[in-house]
Amino acid sequence: MSKSKYKKILVSAAIISAVFLGGCGLLGGEKKKEIDPPKEVTMTNGEQEPAAKNAEPKSTNSEKDAVAEETIKTELYLIDKNGLVVPQTLNLPKTESVAKQALEYLVDNGKVTDMLPNGFKAVLPADTKLTVNVKDKVATVDFSNEFKNYQPEDELKILQSVTWTLTQFDSIEKVKLQMNGHPLEEMPVNGTPIGDELTRKDGINLDISNSGDITNTRPVTVYFLSGEKGGYYFVPVTKRVSNMINNNITAAVQELVKGPSANSNLLNEFSPDAKLIDKPKFQNGNVTLNFNEEIYGSFDEKVISKNVLQSLVLSLTEQSGIESVSITVNGKTELVNEEGKKLTEPVTRPEYVNTGSF
Repeated sequence: MSKSKYKKILVSAAIISAVFLGGCGLLGGEKKKEIDPPKEVTMTNGEQEPAAKNAEPKSTNSEKDAVAEETIKTELYLIDKNGLVVPQTLNLPKTESVAKQALEYLVDNGKVTDMLPNGFKAVLPADTKLTVNVKDKVATVDFSNEFKNYQPEDELKILQSVTWTLTQFDSIEKVKLQMNGHPLEEMPVNGTPIGDELTRKDGINLDISNSGDITNTRPVTVYFLSGEKGGYYFVPVTKRVSNMINNNITAAVQELVKGPSANSNLLNEFSPDAKLIDKPKFQNGNVTLNFNEEIYGSFDEKVISKNVLQSLVLSLTEQSGIESVSITVNGKTELVNEEGKKLTEPVTRPEYVNTGSF
């Protein structure tokens, strides 16, 4: 993506257009992550937004529960030290306008400043004001004039951050952008095409390094590891996979084993020899993956890395219809995690991403 300004606009347009046309059907495309269970919908100032989760206070006198009563966990898509768009779950004040609040916490030098994890920064230009109106699962965001005060290289990151932050809520599937009340058909600085609306199908942290002719590929989003011991976090990356691979589950697993591009600074704990020895089985929202013994990696027999397991679960539950993942080795369900717990039950997606818990 680091080409001349003119080429960048053309490449961005080609990628976005290609992603809009990419994969469909059962397990065929990327879905909005159902990060929260179904939420109630509240009307506030003419603005329809998802109500704050766990809005009903609990009867407790503990300091921890008292703090929890006044905050709501929210995923903010921030920029890490490598320039990647990454979800970080933060405790924000409870409000009925959670979608608007989430975007307000993406504003540089704003409310999020004292909450930012080390190495992360907000993506929206300082002093940007905004409104959010949600109707029929479409969020229309109207930015003030300060919205255009960003660096050209941040243009796609802004689009991805806003889209993925908003679509974490069950009441939002699509996003439309405005500035000063006027619809934006392209970004104001570098001209990246926006189109009529934005969705998660547009991808995030786009990697086309090994795509060749993107017209014969489709998008699959997988989660790679970043950070360092004691501070690891997961980064969603949209790869282009060949249409010759007709199963998105298989494609995602292959991309995880292959690993991130060499210049991404992302990490990979999969053994390069790990592979599926049977076709994935999908039933009632659960995917069963039967690996060879190389899925153990550097661990002793029957132990699977926590990071490998999380990458698989996050990546596969990103796809439509998949709710949980079961893993077997040579057809046997004898795996244990690093803590020695047997993995006899399907593993579901964590309620929030990058919180340190799973």
